[in-house]
Amino acid sequence: MIDRAQNGTLLAARLLLAAALLPTGIARALNVSGFALTLAGGGVPFPNAVATGAVVVQVFGPLALILGVLPRLTGLALAGFATLTAFVLHAFWHYVGPAAIAERTLLLADLGLAGGFLMYALTGPGAWSWQGWRAAAADAPKAKPAAGKAAPKAPAARSGAKRSAGRSPARAAA
Repeated sequence: MIDRAQNGTLLAARLLLAAALLPTGIARALNVSGFALTLAGGGVPFPNAVATGAVVVQVFGPLALILGVLPRLTGLALAGFATLTAFVLHAFWHYVGPAAIAERTLLLADLGLAGGFLMYALTGPGAWSWQGWRAAAADAPKAKPAAGKAAPKAPAARSGAKRSAGRSPARAAA
């Protein structure tokens, strides 16, 4: 019962973390050039390359997170992405008043996501994931022999006495 609750909680956590990035990633994938223009306006160098990389991470990272594929790599990559995004896009120290408060809130939210991704990298995806199913398939027992065929017999139990080398069991008893 505890196992099922833990695996269900890990699945819910993966879905919630993915929900934080995937919709934005899909929207940016549909308009990469517009996102690149936004980055260029913010002074980011190589905005087209950065926009393309960000879209790849924001789309494929959450998909890998949902499926539970390569959890350490996915968790660390998404944590790095969230941290970098927090400081590049939400530099609250450049603002004053309510805008500074809003940007600081967004920065802290992105850092909270980074913490969630780090936790995922450390705990793994749980049994209800691609990795869990793959491990369960590897641990599954091998195919049983068909009903018509006899299973190989186990060797007979021997007494505690040692056999001397070179003698057959019948001669050793004589």
